[in-house]
Amino acid sequence: MVPIVGCSVLTMATALERALFWTKLLRREDQVVSEVLDASRRDLTEAAAIAAQAQDLPIGRFLLAPLRLKQPSPDTFRLAMETTGDREFVKMRKGDKLLETIVAVAPLLGLLGTVTGLIATFGNLNIGGGGTGDQATAAAAGIGEALITTAAGMIVAIIALLIFRVLVSLQAQQIDYFSDAGNELELIYRQYWYEPATLASDSTRHGDFVGTPERI
Repeated sequence: MVPIVGCSVLTMATALERALFWTKLLRREDQVVSEVLDASRRDLTEAAAIAAQAQDLPIGRFLLAPLRLKQPSPDTFRLAMETTGDREFVKMRKGDKLLETIVAVAPLLGLLGTVTGLIATFGNLNIGGGGTGDQATAAAAGIGEALITTAAGMIVAIIALLIFRVLVSLQAQQIDYFSDAGNELELIYRQYWYEPATLASDSTRHGDFVGTPERI
């Protein structure tokens, strides 16, 4: 039972830490994304400052990565987001391996406790010596006590599995959310900043070329 209790403590601690993480993230990320996207249409420096103020959130670091670059190409802009997004998704999966291990190990620990308990119970029986009713009662009590570890291990594993599935669902939602926010930011960058600058540069070069014969 001692290892099973330890597994239950680790499960609850992981659940509490992840609950605080996701509550903080889900409560603020919509506001951060909205403010950054609105500011990016006016001024990239302002948008970067807003994202920098939200660096304690994964979405803040995700949006800040491309905005802190100086006149990046669209490919570089996207690569910065993808690289940062991959790092943030790894951090979001914190605790998953521990929960997976507990889901697998807790039932086995319970079964091991039951087997060792049954071995001890049957070892104390005086089968050929004309055991009394008291011995039979004690044997039944020992068997029942031994089965408690199996039940405890299964309960801990079920709780850990439910927590793990909730975390996986939240992570999948965040992947889609990051993708939508990143695509929107990249579109704004292309439409408001990169393409106008490219067209202006092309127009300047074309004007210089046309004006040369006139000056001659």
